[in-house]
Amino acid sequence: MRIAIHMWKLFRQKRTYLDYASAAPVLPEAVHAMRDAEALSGNPGAIHAEGVAAKRVLERARTQIAGVLGCKARGVVFTSGLTEANNLAILGFARAEERARRTLSGTHWLVSSIEHTSVLECFAEIERMGGTVSYVEPDERGIVLPKTVQTALRPATVFVSVGWANNETGTVQPLADIARVLRAYESENGSSIIFHADGGQAPLYAATSVHSLGVDLLSLGSNKLYGPHGIGCVYVSDRTRLAPPLAGLAPIILGGAQERGLRAGTESVALAAGFAAAFTIVAGEREHESKRLKKLRDSLADELLEKIPGLVINGDMKHMLPHMLNVSIPPADCRTTEYLTLALDHAGIAVSTKSTCEEGQKASHVVAALGGEEWRAKNTVRFSLGRETTASEVQETIHTLQSLIAKK
Repeated sequence: MRIAIHMWKLFRQKRTYLDYASAAPVLPEAVHAMRDAEALSGNPGAIHAEGVAAKRVLERARTQIAGVLGCKARGVVFTSGLTEANNLAILGFARAEERARRTLSGTHWLVSSIEHTSVLECFAEIERMGGTVSYVEPDERGIVLPKTVQTALRPATVFVSVGWANNETGTVQPLADIARVLRAYESENGSSIIFHADGGQAPLYAATSVHSLGVDLLSLGSNKLYGPHGIGCVYVSDRTRLAPPLAGLAPIILGGAQERGLRAGTESVALAAGFAAAFTIVAGEREHESKRLKKLRDSLADELLEKIPGLVINGDMKHMLPHMLNVSIPPADCRTTEYLTLALDHAGIAVSTKSTCEEGQKASHVVAALGGEEWRAKNTVRFSLGRETTASEVQETIHTLQSLIAKK
């Protein structure tokens, strides 16, 4: 009862939500698509009329998502979310390699050091499986330079993973340029290197042509794209399916042959329909929303720099997603940014200190990689704006944060 009363009070209060990078609210159109699909009773794997109807909706969703990505529908494999998508892309390829080689010993893998934990933990597992992993550091702006990747490549390199846009700072990585480096290295050395990217929220504000990006595997999560929680997908290129020494990925969830044998378990038709509806809508809003949110984000950054002495912006705003701003507040101005985050929450404003999956950690490994004094990685606050964010909410956030710091 106490929890119910607390939740009632919470949502009666007018709140400002600035944590879209953690999860975006589900679009009404996605909810409607899910409701329509939920009316279907059939299993999409069944051959009776109900099953065929469910399969038709599932494949329509797959085709819609493929259309936004600029790929064939067979290249889209549904998962339970972005974390599983990363696991399938990375560990699925590792298992395929292990099956063909009998061991990962002698293989080399590259990943940027500022990835989400769902990526980094996969590479820790690859090390336990016997593979050699190198971690590529970004420059002081948070950008993973193609020449840095090039320097780290070896004849034994089989896989490279660089996130499209960092989940803490919003820094957009030059994937197409990195892809060109990889292909040139392949030509010179007669090797084959699979290129993976965690898509994160980049598809909200950047064109998603997978062929232009140059990636072989792209992981997406619906909840990052104003769709329902509990579903994501992996784009799998023809190159990956034909990659030597074994065609395709190996499943990491064993059971039935759903999703072309790559992901066992009955697909959620309703979630797929919601995902496709949301992704299609946000893709059509990219240009307008990018301009609107960049203006709000830049205003937020300028005023915070003016009103909070010593505040540091983490990353180069010229290379960030337009809706994200990650700052470090000097320890002289606050005990901890966790304290400020909770105080802002009490005032009706939702922000985060870093990636939600890493809340509770003492410091941000992403900001630490950018250099600077030790306090910078410990005192971070991440603002991420979205479709419902207004100029008045941004001004109220600035005023409230400044007041909280002044009270210390």
